[in-house]
Amino acid sequence: MEPIRRFSALDYAAALESWSFLGISDKRPLFTSPFGDVFFESAGGFWFLDLLAGELSQRWATERDFSSALNSREGQDEYLMIGLASEAERAGLLPGESQIYSFRVPPALGGPVDLANVELSDFVVATNTAGQIHEQIKDLPPGTPISGVTLH
Repeated sequence: MEPIRRFSALDYAAALESWSFLGISDKRPLFTSPFGDVFFESAGGFWFLDLLAGELSQRWATERDFSSALNSREGQDEYLMIGLASEAERAGLLPGESQIYSFRVPPALGGPVDLANVELSDFVVATNTAGQIHEQIKDLPPGTPISGVTLH
């Protein structure tokens, strides 16, 4: 099981295009979780783009803190979703070179975070689509029924 995924600079640019509303332009993508969450580096430290929550946050000030968090069991559960990724692998879902795990129905739209909702997706498509969804729903009050999402 690969705990981290790496993609080309062109793939990151295309995948992250829809996330510009979060102010990512001054951050350099380093790698992703098995579910496509992106880890960034900037002059100010290390950042985490959470595709489920649609949030970008600076989590670590130093490379040492960053490495320690991702090497801990708690960090791997929280940031890499290793448990669910391992379940998916045991169920026969093996990502190809350009793929990540994603959710058939995004959790932001009410889908469950469980194995029955996991599928393999192209990194660029899944990450870009998640950004489009989160930009459209970011200002809605919690619990608002969503009747339509437009993807470009």
